[in-house]
Amino acid sequence: MQNLVGRHKIKAIFILIIAGESIFFLPFVIPRLFRPTVLAFFDMTNFELGSYFSTYGFVAVGAYLLGGPLADRFPASKLMSTALVATGIGGVVLLLFPTKHTLFYLYPYWGLTTILLFWASLLRATRIVGGADQQGFMFGLLDGGRGLFAAIVGTVGVWLFSVFVEGDINTLTDIDRNQAFLKMMIFISSFVFIAALLVFFALREFDHADGAAPRDKINTKDIISVAKIPSVWLQSVIIICAYCGYKITDDFSLLAQDVLGYNEVQAAGISTLTFWVRPFAAVSIGLMADRVGSSRMLVICFIMMILGSGSIAFFSGTSVIAVIIISSILLTAIAIYAMRGLYFAIMEEARIPLSFTGTAVGLASIIGYLPDIFMGPIMGFLLDRSPGYAGHQDLFLMMVGISVIGLVASVTFYRLNRKEATA
Repeated sequence: MQNLVGRHKIKAIFILIIAGESIFFLPFVIPRLFRPTVLAFFDMTNFELGSYFSTYGFVAVGAYLLGGPLADRFPASKLMSTALVATGIGGVVLLLFPTKHTLFYLYPYWGLTTILLFWASLLRATRIVGGADQQGFMFGLLDGGRGLFAAIVGTVGVWLFSVFVEGDINTLTDIDRNQAFLKMMIFISSFVFIAALLVFFALREFDHADGAAPRDKINTKDIISVAKIPSVWLQSVIIICAYCGYKITDDFSLLAQDVLGYNEVQAAGISTLTFWVRPFAAVSIGLMADRVGSSRMLVICFIMMILGSGSIAFFSGTSVIAVIIISSILLTAIAIYAMRGLYFAIMEEARIPLSFTGTAVGLASIIGYLPDIFMGPIMGFLLDRSPGYAGHQDLFLMMVGISVIGLVASVTFYRLNRKEATA
């Protein structure tokens, strides 16, 4: 056994960052960057795409429950590399059969490959790397690093898409769009397989670090004991509210196209801009969280989400609409991406045993990631029901209400654990 210090820590978090973002490129990053293009390529509505996201979420709910104990039982390198390869195979299938019917079957398949063997293992590994005193920073670094990696790949991807397109982007034909998009799929899919190789060969050293040793068996009594911790369920409420915000980022490119009149490349550029916000927000607020407490920073972030979402929901439109819309998108994005680096860091405040990290992650995620089921269809319904700005306003008005619930849950979590710490 060895402690994760110095270069070992840097190496471990670097691998976790690359793997942690690559696993979601195919099911979520491509639709987020190129939502108008995806809708046109597969000839489907927002509601149909949202329904596919929902099938992913249904499978993921069960996968969270089973994947948590698996993460406590088996080495991260084996679980994560297997998950990446399986996810990449889905991308190959889509390239061979590029229809929306293929997507219908792939999304539940991806719900299994990205969650069952991967998610809890990723977070358990990150908690071990961070130790007791750097949880905010390490989880912030994980999500911020994932954001930076996504921003780099997204920026290159948008540039490559414009290169792949033959002719004027403003007079894009269906054939040109389809060919460019398929080339983008090949480019993105390659990262998934590269990440699998990286995890398998380079993360095995991490499996032997102090605290990373798997448990001998999966015990249902341990699951029940974790389920009795009130903070785990408060954490799940915080996650579900914050994750609804994260799902809202899928709308940013379409918002730019519908409201600001941007073309497909410009709209994708708005989403990419928010990707660049992610690393700075997650890391800087993660560092602050280690000083003042992760739950306190969550309170601040939910207030920011209320302000950003409210600006989009209630703004009626003037000559400076572009400035207000883009500013509101950026404020909302800062809050959303900061919270992604915080809502698992609070496990240390709740004093959840390290050996039960995977199990706690699995239980909190069952509720926390339910937006994978319902947010896609709801977003699609609202946007299709009221085309143009009105649909986006309805969507962000809903987000204001969800953020208020998250704010209450964060305050309650902070007060509960401060009381227990001083008892």
